[in-house]
Amino acid sequence: MKMSAKAFDRAVARAVERIPAEIRDLMENVVVAVRKRPTQEMLDAVGMTADDPPLGLYWGESLLERSSFSPVQYPDTIFVFQEPLEAMCETLAELEREIEITVVHEVAHFLGMDEDRLADLGYA
Repeated sequence: MKMSAKAFDRAVARAVERIPAEIRDLMENVVVAVRKRPTQEMLDAVGMTADDPPLGLYWGESLLERSSFSPVQYPDTIFVFQEPLEAMCETLAELEREIEITVVHEVAHFLGMDEDRLADLGYA
């Protein structure tokens, strides 16, 4: 299922807007960015390949890993990758749902959740 870049950006923005305000408030220094696909550096960092790319990626230090002594890293970024998401979806409704799942998944990493916990919650 293909979507224009503008429509995809809007779908990601809607997914972010559906995150509870209390969590969005914690994300004041988090950028949510759409990219066509992950860079090789991103793939290397997460141990994945271009043949099996991630749908999204949280690039930063989770809230649980931070301390008052941690240097401030600007900005933490949630990447949402358009082409891998489009490749796995056959309908617009499915693509919009997977975008939302991906955004929630990456926000959860920002909050400090690992893959096992996300799988338990149905967001793996």
